[in-house]
Amino acid sequence: MRQLSLLTDLYEFSMANGFQQALPTTWGHFDVFFRNVPDDGSFVISAGLQQVVTALQQFHFTPADLAYFKSLALWDDDFLTYLANFHMQCQLTAMPEGTPVFPREPFLTITGPLAQAQLLETLVLNIVNHQSLIATKARRMTYAAAGRPIMEFGARRAQGPDSAVYGTRAAVIGGARSTSNVLAAQKFDIPVAGTMAHSWIQAFDDELTAFRTWAHYYPDNSALLVDTYDVLASGVPNAIRVFKELRAAGHEPVGIRIDSGDVAALTTQARAMLDEAGFPAAKITISNALDETIITALLNQGAPIDNFGIGEKLITSASAPVLSGVYKLAATKTETQWQPKIKVSASRAKLTMPGLKQVYRLYRPGSQLAFADLIALADEDITHLTELSVYDSNPIKFKTHQPLTNFVAQPLLHPVSLTPTEITSVAAIREYSQQQLTALPKPTQRLVNPDDYPVYMTAALANLQTELAAVNA
Repeated sequence: MRQLSLLTDLYEFSMANGFQQALPTTWGHFDVFFRNVPDDGSFVISAGLQQVVTALQQFHFTPADLAYFKSLALWDDDFLTYLANFHMQCQLTAMPEGTPVFPREPFLTITGPLAQAQLLETLVLNIVNHQSLIATKARRMTYAAAGRPIMEFGARRAQGPDSAVYGTRAAVIGGARSTSNVLAAQKFDIPVAGTMAHSWIQAFDDELTAFRTWAHYYPDNSALLVDTYDVLASGVPNAIRVFKELRAAGHEPVGIRIDSGDVAALTTQARAMLDEAGFPAAKITISNALDETIITALLNQGAPIDNFGIGEKLITSASAPVLSGVYKLAATKTETQWQPKIKVSASRAKLTMPGLKQVYRLYRPGSQLAFADLIALADEDITHLTELSVYDSNPIKFKTHQPLTNFVAQPLLHPVSLTPTEITSVAAIREYSQQQLTALPKPTQRLVNPDDYPVYMTAALANLQTELAAVNA
């Protein structure tokens, strides 16, 4: 990952300059959260934390950067000297990558000198908004596939090389099993997969010769694309001929891929033809502009599909291409005392939660199924309480709630080291995410009209928010 210290908006530098002069000893605490879930879903899969860590580890300014700043003639030499001697002091807490996160929950926080922490806003949001968006879309598609593997095929449709590479990483966190993107596969140790393009078949005099040639070079990786001409009249019959030749030579075929046409009908007839020919284990893979809605429809029709190759609608999250995560100041500190801060709005939906906070996932004793989340002030000792007064965190439903009793509270935010450490594999993050999903109620995971999952705030946090909103109104 290249050095990204200039990936920010100009006003961040202008504010940092002002903070360095007017409030040089003040620290700030910023929360990263979102208010709305893409595709009218219930939650977001957090992703991108490792890239945030790397970006903060590498954060510095080169002589070329400083020369550019000087050419802008916006800031004095004292600020340029500060940037030249920049040393990262910020501290990071976050939910582990792959954690399902609900609206208004801070899933990453930055604490540090106000000027430094302000400079990180755009960079941090750029990373986590993108990867969390794609991981969330992949989770939806994985859910729709009902245990069938999802393969990420979207590099050619991604919005640039970085989106292709880090989008692939996020897709795997969200549930994809492999990728066609060789660079992402190498960089993140992801299984790489693929068959052939139509141009392979077109380059030969006939389809059968194209299939036989492929099988000659790849006898143990013969997944044949059968829709270049006619799936049922030539593609599948020619594939079966080659499969029989492979078996006679001691090899087993992988299967076929269909990239166009009436997929439900074609896969049903292709499955029958393969089975009748003695190849019940040959897999049928489909591709071509798939998303969770199409996957669900195909499987509801009984289409015998084994794998899904998904491109543009995954790598771009085409149906909901933005996760509007925000980076909001929640507290400042001079010397040792933290002062909670709030942003007030005419819309209660944009009223922020002040102070340093912790987020808990709540379980019944002895249960592995969560029943709610809780946002609390960081200094509240939630884990030892037997009864707790709470409010609904949803600003539309903001009201007191029956006191919580008989619960076990698991904290979700943890300190993250900015010193080089062993990197967790993407496969391990995906496994963690899958485990976390099993702890959520099934109705909350539905793709259409999911049940609301309760997210509460403690009475102490709710009262602090109300008091500060009144003072600053």
